[in-house]
Amino acid sequence: MQDVTAAVIYNDGKVLLTRRASGEKHAGWWEFPGGKIEDGETPEHCLQRELMEELGITAVIGALVAESIFAYDAGAIRLLAYQTEIISGQLTLRVHDEYRWVDASKLCTFRLLPADKPIAEKLRETDSHRTIKKT
Repeated sequence: MQDVTAAVIYNDGKVLLTRRASGEKHAGWWEFPGGKIEDGETPEHCLQRELMEELGITAVIGALVAESIFAYDAGAIRLLAYQTEIISGQLTLRVHDEYRWVDASKLCTFRLLPADKPIAEKLRETDSHRTIKKT
């Protein structure tokens, strides 16, 4: 099973979602940004690296918010979603073609990748935007 990280980033009470660009794996699907953990990497370091590579932002990684396991055709993943705060940089899309700040109650209305759905449901159910530090 491959461990993968995801960032739960709030801004003005809304959560960041990104859409995979045409030509990318899972093109057209929405996700919480992040990526695969490489050998020897902690989940937190992975998430910092992925956010810089994919979005051009520097972030502080906080507590684990939720996790999800899903078996894709290419193999199973365990998605680890962390509370994240942007500390510098401007969102620059490199593997995504769109981003949106979404109210937690509306996350599940997007065409989310299957592993991301349980994370969105937990955020909606727990009303986490009141307990997660806003950027």
